[in-house]
Amino acid sequence: MKNYLEFEKEIKALEQDVDGLKSPFGSEGISEVDTQKIKNTQNEINEKLKETYANLNSWQRAQVARHEDRPKANFYIKKIFSQFTLLSGDRYFGDDKSVIAGFGLIDNKSVLVIGQEKGEDLNSRIERNFGMMRPEGYRKCIRLMKLADRFQIPVVSFIDTPGAYPGLGAEQRGQASAIANSIECCMSLTVPNISIIIGEGGSGGAIALASSNKVIMLENSIYSVISPEGCASILWRDPSKSLQAAEAMKLTAKDLLNLRVIDEIIPEPLGGAHRNPESIAADIKFSIVKNLKNFENFSKEEIYDHRKAKFLQIGRDQGFSKSSNFEGSGLSYKESGLQKLATHLEKNKLIYAGIGLLAITSLITLIF
Repeated sequence: MKNYLEFEKEIKALEQDVDGLKSPFGSEGISEVDTQKIKNTQNEINEKLKETYANLNSWQRAQVARHEDRPKANFYIKKIFSQFTLLSGDRYFGDDKSVIAGFGLIDNKSVLVIGQEKGEDLNSRIERNFGMMRPEGYRKCIRLMKLADRFQIPVVSFIDTPGAYPGLGAEQRGQASAIANSIECCMSLTVPNISIIIGEGGSGGAIALASSNKVIMLENSIYSVISPEGCASILWRDPSKSLQAAEAMKLTAKDLLNLRVIDEIIPEPLGGAHRNPESIAADIKFSIVKNLKNFENFSKEEIYDHRKAKFLQIGRDQGFSKSSNFEGSGLSYKESGLQKLATHLEKNKLIYAGIGLLAITSLITLIF
């Protein structure tokens, strides 16, 4: 049974009409199927989908990112990677079912695959803790990332979580330090790591595995420090203001690409990834292979510096670049021409103000 979002009511009605038309058993018994009417209605559905999904606001995209039928990490792992070998446990406390991790092949190349898994039905969602990782999950990932780094195997992560689990037991076992250590591990790798946000990328729970050389988002996924409802509750004490919060937070793929927080957007099939999972899986595989090839000729130091410069660049025009000093190490800040002009004007604003006042006085004298 298909699940529909609130803004898909018209699409739901049309698809129910198509299902009725496809059935030869009508109210008057067996009748001939009207294929032309089915075709026309299907065209109408496609047009409605195109119109609806071309004009989604940020809150509606958040709803699509959380869609019940949206493909999860487990689906992509099975479709994209061959000979996948699941590995479990953090060697300290236990295993965390909310994250799938192991080694597999993509185009006959070994990769470490990490996937935050929400689950497909109620029982699996409870078992997977709705994709909210505990400290042992992050420590499992750290253990495997270090192993991959030792054997020079690239890392591919699928991000889909509302956030790290905030329960008492998780906090007692060191949730904050586990997240911090995971970020540190991601940033220190000397192999390329690629993260694909396939649904929700929520808070530190997502950043812990998305501190990568390449951060890629599906068109209708979201990536933010807090959920829109949480933001609305804090700022306005009103969770119903989720739309305003979502718009202000710039959590959509398009907004984040403009801000250079992410590197690439993978377009989704008409109506979202859940309407054509096979197609989106093929597109993700193509993107992973393409990005891994881009790093084939990079040295360990170049991979590390690429990741470091990428994150230092966020929020700046041109970010940091390699220092040109004779030691040849470290990063120095690189200003754009516009920033240099703005800095110069700020430093000499009194001089330019005096020159401007003198010019205005001279102009008045000449006129009068």
